[in-house]
Amino acid sequence: MRDRRLLALIVAAVMIVIFGVYAVVAAPGAVVASPSARPTPAGAAEEPGETGEPGAAEGASSSLSPSSPALLTVAPATPTPQDGPEWVARSYLTAWQAGDHAAMTALVADPPADFADRHRRFDTDLRISSLFLTAGELSEPDAETAELSFNGVREITGLGRWPFASVLRLTLRAGTWKVLWAPETMHPSLKDGGSLRLRHREIRTPETLTREGRPFPRESRAGDYFTGLGETAVELKLQEEPSGKVLKASPRREESGTRTTISLPVQAAAARALDGVAQPAAIVAVDVQSGQVRAVADALGGKRAFNGLYPPGSTFKVVTAAALLRSGMTPESPVPCPASYTIPNGRTFTDSDNVDHGAVPLTRAFALSCNTTFAQQAHDRLRDDRLRMEAADRFGFREKPGLSSCRIRPYGNLDELGSDAIGQNSVQASPLCMAEVAAAVASGSWRPAVLAERAGPDEPRPVPLDEGVTDGLRTMMNAVVTQGTAAQAGLPAGTAGKTGTAEVQDAADHAWFIGYRDSLAFAVFVQHGGAGGQVAAPIAARFLNAL
Repeated sequence: MRDRRLLALIVAAVMIVIFGVYAVVAAPGAVVASPSARPTPAGAAEEPGETGEPGAAEGASSSLSPSSPALLTVAPATPTPQDGPEWVARSYLTAWQAGDHAAMTALVADPPADFADRHRRFDTDLRISSLFLTAGELSEPDAETAELSFNGVREITGLGRWPFASVLRLTLRAGTWKVLWAPETMHPSLKDGGSLRLRHREIRTPETLTREGRPFPRESRAGDYFTGLGETAVELKLQEEPSGKVLKASPRREESGTRTTISLPVQAAAARALDGVAQPAAIVAVDVQSGQVRAVADALGGKRAFNGLYPPGSTFKVVTAAALLRSGMTPESPVPCPASYTIPNGRTFTDSDNVDHGAVPLTRAFALSCNTTFAQQAHDRLRDDRLRMEAADRFGFREKPGLSSCRIRPYGNLDELGSDAIGQNSVQASPLCMAEVAAAVASGSWRPAVLAERAGPDEPRPVPLDEGVTDGLRTMMNAVVTQGTAAQAGLPAGTAGKTGTAEVQDAADHAWFIGYRDSLAFAVFVQHGGAGGQVAAPIAARFLNAL
């Protein structure tokens, strides 16, 4: 019995020892493993050298989407006390990246009342879609202060990645480490009352450009003729205030649209000259030597500045005068300019001023736009179809390919001939056609207007005018501006032209003015606008004076 008791005591002692060793080994805190670092966000790991300097990531795109999990490289390589400055700093950055403003506030010493609102406004105003932070090294200048440098990458909607660098400052308050927050903690630019602004500017990205490679002017009145003029994009610029320093901006866009023959300043001048004109109107301008269209401001609609057909009125007297000069007359030839004239056994023509000017040189009759003179001279000199042949063969008044439209029919009687001679009856033309007429006088050759660098193979070939005819027409068109129906319109020096007031049955007259100055020929047309000298010529003056 004694041996059994001894054996039992020995077994009990061994069990006690075994359980004691087990308890020591299994006790909490007996072995502490260093925590492994958390995963680093892809963008931060790829750019460990980000400095936050403006433009460091210009044009780059974050590899992390705004919906990616909030990851932060804040785990220390060695254990840190959970009340130490590094733990507090890293906890603050973790909460910041997660957007947990309540947790951030709890870690800040004396947070401002609008602490959370400031962060929300910053992200909203600058269109921040995501934030990724990377902690740096902690430094402790003394026992009660510490600093943790960190790098960040914000994603700005529409601008991409925006890196920055800042410092988190900490202090010991009542035995607890707290973050010393200041606006520059969010970004260095906010120091000393600074601010950041995301500025928006609408820029134009048209499919079609002017010949200079620039967008058409706004409200160009050319949208029927060219595609994509109104296309736009938004340009963003992140700007520091009050310095004005640009920290990030949208990439510069290269103009990639198709160039036309349209000149930006000429188109702008034409479009603005029509501002405030109540009636439908158009201005067309072409280069005198090449025939290239430099401007088309069309408020008529339906491309009628090119293909609309309207009676040109007295502007057609340029063509009639050319036929008269070719018949043997000169600018100095004396002609009667009565208040009225009746074709033998036919209709009576009158002048708008109802004045008998007596015998005057042909140039004077042209400058005064005497209907009576041109109806009488057509009857006396152009009865062998010379007027129609002049218009068709030398000024484009025929069925033809091309941009412009104009026509004249063979006259059926002398009344019709007299009416054709002053731009009525069968004579019809678009504003572009009449601009071609003015260009023919300026250059000495009629050529079709084009919207390309040169005329295509199917375009009509240029038609030279006789030198004597050209010189005579130039003299007569100069007189219109210096002493005739356009003398009071305010046209700049060097302008030559012809007014026109075209009668329309049961409606107000159309107002016309065609002409040329320097390298441009042009036509101004106001549908049912009234007298050409009083309405169309002043519009032409606004156009030319704006160039």
